[in-house]
Amino acid sequence: MALALRKAVSADIPALNALIARSARGLSTEDYRAAQIEGALRGAFGVDTQLLADETYFVVQDGGQIVGCGGWSFRSTLFGGDARDGRDSSTLDPATQAAKIRAFFVDPDHARRGIGSLLLEHCERQARMHGFARVELMATLPGVKLYAARGYVGSTQVEFDVGAGEIIEFIPMSKSLEP
Repeated sequence: MALALRKAVSADIPALNALIARSARGLSTEDYRAAQIEGALRGAFGVDTQLLADETYFVVQDGGQIVGCGGWSFRSTLFGGDARDGRDSSTLDPATQAAKIRAFFVDPDHARRGIGSLLLEHCERQARMHGFARVELMATLPGVKLYAARGYVGSTQVEFDVGAGEIIEFIPMSKSLEP
């Protein structure tokens, strides 16, 4: 597998939307019910075009096919695609606030091959280069193992309303980037 990492661009949006849906439907079934996954795909999971505009969202390709995506942000929004209400695009202060690790998804056919770790290491390096000493994220239940293995510490599980009477559970996690 020859993996290539690059910045995501707006032309990638259709492929990213398809990847996010495949990833959520293929890798979340042990932790979430189908109704939760479908609800999350309407807002909690999805492309955040602010990340593309900020050039802080990345894709991993294998043979030209996008097989993973993820990013980081210097803005306040912690999770969710463009369809999610309550987004906050205010800029974070690296001296006092944590950068956000955002929207990691891997194609189910390419899972557990290091793609998430590759993206995570890249995003952490980028956040550190921009002066951030801490990162935080909102982990899906299937993602907790990856983040915990990479040094993230979780806090109390939270619930997010995905509509139609459904909620989805997440685990807020954080990590120091200090050497």
